[in-house]
Amino acid sequence: MTPNSTNKNLIMGTQVTTTLRLLMFPWLAYGHISPFLNVAKKLADRGFLIYLCSTPINLKSTIKKIPEKYADLIHLIELHLPELPELPPHYQTTNGLPPHLNHTLKKALKMSKPNFSKILQNLKPGLVIYDIMQQWAEHVANEQNIPAVRLLTFSAAVTSYFANLVKKPGIKFPFPDIYLRKIEQVKLGEMLEKSAKDQEPDDEERLVDGYIQIALICTSRTIEAKYIDFLSELSNMKIVPVGPPVQDLITNDADDMELMDWLGTKDENSTVFVSFGSEYFLSKEDMEEVAFGLELSNVNFIWVVRFPKGEEQNLEDALPKGFLERIGERGIVLDKFAPQLRILNHTSTGGFISHCGWNSVMESIDFGVPIIAMPMHLDQPMNARLIVELGVAVEIVRDDDGKIHKGEIAEIIKGVITEKTGENLRGKMRDISKNLKSTRGEEMDVAAKETINFFKNSAKLK
Repeated sequence: MTPNSTNKNLIMGTQVTTTLRLLMFPWLAYGHISPFLNVAKKLADRGFLIYLCSTPINLKSTIKKIPEKYADLIHLIELHLPELPELPPHYQTTNGLPPHLNHTLKKALKMSKPNFSKILQNLKPGLVIYDIMQQWAEHVANEQNIPAVRLLTFSAAVTSYFANLVKKPGIKFPFPDIYLRKIEQVKLGEMLEKSAKDQEPDDEERLVDGYIQIALICTSRTIEAKYIDFLSELSNMKIVPVGPPVQDLITNDADDMELMDWLGTKDENSTVFVSFGSEYFLSKEDMEEVAFGLELSNVNFIWVVRFPKGEEQNLEDALPKGFLERIGERGIVLDKFAPQLRILNHTSTGGFISHCGWNSVMESIDFGVPIIAMPMHLDQPMNARLIVELGVAVEIVRDDDGKIHKGEIAEIIKGVITEKTGENLRGKMRDISKNLKSTRGEEMDVAAKETINFFKNSAKLK
């Protein structure tokens, strides 16, 4: 598994005379694995050798996303979780995981520490890049004298908001555009209380004296400079952006032909794409309001409807009675995977109703598609506020009871697809997208250089 020849790369004036071998260890969610893989490819392009470590079920879908040119540079490493009766192997991923098993999955991953330790002993990587969701990975690496760096897969706005809560309790977040509504604050309070109970000593952050620690983050100074700077100040770390987490566009999948042909029959910017990610499921009430909102809007749409594993339903039963007949050729409802990047990249797509997971937000910006934000929980409400602040989104606002309403949904869809609002949002999106693309390689060069410097400095302290 070592490269055949010494790899020499010049990164921003830093000579890499031997290949630096990195083990990357994302949380077991597609929304985390995807940005880790994106960074793995960029680092491989700059002469690093990558081991990407996850459970077999996650790697099975990951391998399809690694082009042939990376075959010798990105190696997939299987991590086996301990057997738990309530967590069969097909549940060793958050994709489709029933929400009540989230904690069990986290516990099982932590119980795999001995297996993770063995992997490090066998591969002896120079550096571990780990996910903040498993802070304990840093301790396991350090026990073997392997330095570790975290890769943050959330926006800098969200990460600094949470850091402010922890580091400066009682002190208001200094950027008023990023806030939580009452119902969101209640949900967050409950979640923080639960996670504090589950916390163990090796989940805590620790700062190693003697050299400046760095954290890589999946964003860009183009859109989040002030939040990156504030996060650096709060964490006492150098926060290094690696650019947005956007995967390569794969356009040759024959399975999607019928869908893409249908989209090709629609006018430019006339269609709205509706998807809430692979891990968030609409309640029966929300699903009905979204369905009626789409129907009332009279706009073309592609809607991806998902259910937790084991709770799959027939689409006709899950949707309002007669909905599919009434919308006819105007809309397509899918209960399977949809090629999100291809849909966002299509000229007929004029808007994206999204839960505002960070990857989806950045993909939409990359392809210049305005967002209709419908956040649900965790980081999503703050991501929604960030893109509203950037002028590229409109939010569907829940009422004080947390409910959404079909009338408002229909009005917002019409505004984005058929009215001046949409034109303004698209213009702003195009500008930001262009700026992001122009700085992408540069930011990654700096991140690669910082990673090498961190490795060298920590080697001096051994």
